[in-house]
Amino acid sequence: MAKTNTAAETNEFFKPDYFKVPDFGQFQNEFTRWVGDFSKSFTNGKAPTVDMETLFASQRKNFEAFTSANQLAFEGVKAVAQRQAELAREAVEQFSSLAKELSAPASVEEKLVKQAEVAKSAFEQSLATMREMSDTLTKSNTQAINVVSKRVADSFDEVKTAFAKTAKK
Repeated sequence: MAKTNTAAETNEFFKPDYFKVPDFGQFQNEFTRWVGDFSKSFTNGKAPTVDMETLFASQRKNFEAFTSANQLAFEGVKAVAQRQAELAREAVEQFSSLAKELSAPASVEEKLVKQAEVAKSAFEQSLATMREMSDTLTKSNTQAINVVSKRVADSFDEVKTAFAKTAKK
């Protein structure tokens, strides 16, 4: 007779390894190392000074850069949404025109030729539209990334300059 497993045997919660006690010795060693590193910044009993005005100016520039990047990304999405609305309107107009053409008296062969032409045209137009949308989004995303990348680089330069000023004092 096969043995059936109980809920306690199959549930991870009931296994002894589930409740592992953290290694507090490791936490203490890491904390001691951090305190040692932090205390090195207080050489000769002097605490490092921070230029708060520079810090606030840097954060203000960061905020402006991210706001600008978000605006650029939003404008890209807005352009795509507007273009999609235009395409939907054009599609309805084309469908209405096509329905009139196909409902006109014609031979089966003529209607099949017309449907093939319309299908080919629709496929080509879809590809062109996808490329256009992709290019629009790529352009707006690239602009947004460039703004953020420039700000990050400038921010590193500002931090470097701020610490150089502090070191001279």
